[in-house]
Amino acid sequence: MEVLDRLPEPDCVKLCHRLVDGLCGREPPCRGEYGATWSLQEWAGLRDSLTALFCRAVGSNSADEEVLAELQKLCSRHAHAVLNVLRSRRREVRLALLSRTDCMSSAALQDFDWSLKLALSSDKISSLNTPLLSLSLDVRENGALRPVAVEMSKEELSALISSLEAANKVMLQMK
Repeated sequence: MEVLDRLPEPDCVKLCHRLVDGLCGREPPCRGEYGATWSLQEWAGLRDSLTALFCRAVGSNSADEEVLAELQKLCSRHAHAVLNVLRSRRREVRLALLSRTDCMSSAALQDFDWSLKLALSSDKISSLNTPLLSLSLDVRENGALRPVAVEMSKEELSALISSLEAANKVMLQMK
């Protein structure tokens, strides 16, 4: 990210705003505008680093000191310029990140029911004695309610609980 110091401070601010514009679905900066300043690799690395910094800082609700710590290799003026852009556009970046998350699926869990069963045998094994969880989900998708039935073993249930806990942790960090 040190290559950012090659730009004058006003151009640094402009670049950061344009990168946030790109994150928010508007026109991002073009490499052609900065071809004389950076090589293709430097440009791609800087663009990706700054974009990731904005996403990470907003997603984890980082304090100014944390952001400045990540920008420690930059000169002070440029680091504060990046921080000021982040401060002024934090809400837009948050909305863009939430919009990306919402676009992953239009489905929402409406209701659920579960029951625990013990499979004593099957047509292939005479003595099974395996606990099974039957999970019935009512999922609302595009206004229509769709039932989903799932049957899981103990191992599959443990994996599901772990992934739901991880998702909850991410959601709590987004708040």
